[in-house]
Amino acid sequence: MKPIAIIGAGPAGIRAAQTLVAHGVYPILLDEAAHGGGQIYRRQPANFKRSPAKLYGFEAHKANAIHQTLDELREQLDYRPDTLVWNAEAGLLDTLHEGRADRLEYTSVIVATGATDRILPVPGWTLPGVYSLGAAQIALKFQGCAIGERVVFAGSGPLLYLVAYQYAKAGANVVAVLDSSPFSAQARALPGLLAQPATLAKGLYYRAWLSAHGIAVHQGASLSCIEGERRVQSLKWRNAKGEQSLECDALAFAHGLRSETQLADLLGCEFAWNPLNRAWLPKRDSAGRSNVPGVYLAGDGAGIMGADAAEVAGERAALALLEDIGYLIDPQHCAQLEQALERIGHFRLGLERAFAFPENWAADAADHLMICRCEEVSAGDIRQVVGEGHWEINRVKAHCRVGMGRCQGRMCGAAAAEIIAWESGRPVSSIGRLRAQAPIKPVPFGLEVEP
Repeated sequence: MKPIAIIGAGPAGIRAAQTLVAHGVYPILLDEAAHGGGQIYRRQPANFKRSPAKLYGFEAHKANAIHQTLDELREQLDYRPDTLVWNAEAGLLDTLHEGRADRLEYTSVIVATGATDRILPVPGWTLPGVYSLGAAQIALKFQGCAIGERVVFAGSGPLLYLVAYQYAKAGANVVAVLDSSPFSAQARALPGLLAQPATLAKGLYYRAWLSAHGIAVHQGASLSCIEGERRVQSLKWRNAKGEQSLECDALAFAHGLRSETQLADLLGCEFAWNPLNRAWLPKRDSAGRSNVPGVYLAGDGAGIMGADAAEVAGERAALALLEDIGYLIDPQHCAQLEQALERIGHFRLGLERAFAFPENWAADAADHLMICRCEEVSAGDIRQVVGEGHWEINRVKAHCRVGMGRCQGRMCGAAAAEIIAWESGRPVSSIGRLRAQAPIKPVPFGLEVEP
């Protein structure tokens, strides 16, 4: 009998697996990482000795619970870490594990692929020493090291303060935090943030702790450029007081998160523009069902909601799957899960207001600014194609190769869309979305699929 597959062993995937196992189902849990937990609860290697309290802070109990759940499930499911799902189609997944390719048949699949940083490039962002916020967090959690000796964190979103706090708490020299969102926006968003008072309190604590420990936090601060020869040496930033400079040897930056939706696209899911996430997201109902029978969506890969919501959504999607294949499910419990997701959704709306997207970024991007580093496509190259009359993003891609590189637009796609929209005078929702192509991440040449 073909199995039920879960893609991603973060909070959503693990809770989905736990729910299936509790109902007597033996699923396959596929995860690209070496250890389950996802990015937020990334597990350190076995020989590392930092305590969970030091590694995860306030979230240590949640991280422990997720890790313990997976450990307890190991004998009750087919868990496959270090396994990349690089292609998907109806009833079939292409995977890569330790250099070997395989094809996995399935009856139903829960896609819980998580999210990655949303990058808006600035001049100098290709210099050694520049990281995304997520990459800086991986270095600290999984490799036990800082990205530099004098680190600046920049951009917007709650992850900005969390990673800066984690670095400073671990003993790293955090030079400054540059938050592009003005304090006034965060103050106006406060009523919405009160929907999750405990989460709000943690965010306020991180911000206050940084200031109390002498770390400069500048709001309404936008990066102008990153400078250096062989690696980062300094950066320039501006706020209402004008342009200023900082010496540093490392920078981590991002403007929120973007959902990893490529597999949902390859599986044939319909997409719709989501103004809250400022992105095209796969359609799903309140239970996590997509428009494709047998395909379910959960966690940040279907829309940025955070780790708590991912756990709830993973359980709800698994229950929807079970119901669809004939299991009796408690409707009251399902309603409670959906109500919990709705409450978190109200908080998420407040977060987006507090950490507003810098909508003028595209207008300020210089022509020489590198957007797609894989194919060396600049903002000027994109503008030239738009000037020739092309404004649909896949047509622009065909003409200048933006998004055709190793990352398949995962890093440059959002920035390219903003420039196309601005240059063509259209809302970003009207220029289309980059279509996913397999392999969604690089695989070796000459890869052979084992029978």
